[in-house]
Amino acid sequence: MSHTSTLSAPSQSQTASHGQLNGVLFVALFAAAVTRLAALPAIAGLGISPLIVGIVAGAFYGNTLRAGMPAHWAAGVNFSARKLLRIAVAFFGLRVSLQEIAQVGLPGLTESVLVVVSTLLLGTWLGMKLMKLDRDTAILNAAGSAICGAAAVLAFESTLQSKPEKSAVAVGSVVLFGTLSMFLYPLMYRAGWIHLDTLGVGLFFGGTIHEVAQVVGAASNVSPEATHIATIVKMTRVMLLVPVLLTLGFWLARQARRDATGATGHAHAHAPRKLAVPWFALGFLACVIVNSLHVLPSTATQTLNAIDTFALTMAMTALGIETQVSQVRKAGPRALATGFLLYLWLIVGGLAITWGVEHVFA
Repeated sequence: MSHTSTLSAPSQSQTASHGQLNGVLFVALFAAAVTRLAALPAIAGLGISPLIVGIVAGAFYGNTLRAGMPAHWAAGVNFSARKLLRIAVAFFGLRVSLQEIAQVGLPGLTESVLVVVSTLLLGTWLGMKLMKLDRDTAILNAAGSAICGAAAVLAFESTLQSKPEKSAVAVGSVVLFGTLSMFLYPLMYRAGWIHLDTLGVGLFFGGTIHEVAQVVGAASNVSPEATHIATIVKMTRVMLLVPVLLTLGFWLARQARRDATGATGHAHAHAPRKLAVPWFALGFLACVIVNSLHVLPSTATQTLNAIDTFALTMAMTALGIETQVSQVRKAGPRALATGFLLYLWLIVGGLAITWGVEHVFA
């Protein structure tokens, strides 16, 4: 009897790893289809990235046809939504270089820091206090608006270890208001409501629009110079992902220690959570440095960026598959209301910050 059990044990683990591999391959094929779909002129023209199409298509599949997927593939879907996601966020750093950030100098950095910090604090407060959202949903919503849309939501989800539906809600808000910006910002500029020079337009668009693609889409309606400045300012915001995630890691560890102390009354209680330093944030920083040193040929960087976009699309698709619409419905309206208030803040507060920055550095 023992003989057969020793034989069946490895086959069980083989089945599990086989299932995981099949799950990852399934997500990859799904993401390939999503990438083709996102390349259609009607979708690409709206500045909607494959990441967004991925989470929508994934959520549709997850809530309609998921039952048809073999159960042991779930491990592969989970791997794509967690581990692969972290690797992909780290490689996102290859899109940013310190030289570019130096080009917009202190005005660009000041704009980015002020927008990111104010939006994160305001978003977390609005979400938790005013809209009565749970902590994770509030922080994810704030992160998507403050830093870089869907990619920031994913990075924060990894650090918070929150549930996929909370990310889906935050991504939904980013998509809605970010897409709106692409049409609204150029219209406001044309109507003469935004009295800014080229640098100001670049600072404002890059400092307040959610996704990189949306920034490019909106600014290209103004001028190539504005687009160049806006893209770099946007990338400066993306760079801030690293210090913000590290700060979040410290804060979560402190919260966990305080909770553990409160629960037992003993200061030496074991904290349920060690310091959550997100290694992928350090990986992101390493990639920024590699990109800044120009050690890689530009073709290699382009190839890696294309692979990275695909990996992020896989992660988003997997997140979508794991998202339950019933869960989204619970926080949906309140999270969207938070996203809307943050959007108003990004326009009004963002304009005020831009004017202030331009005057200080004039």
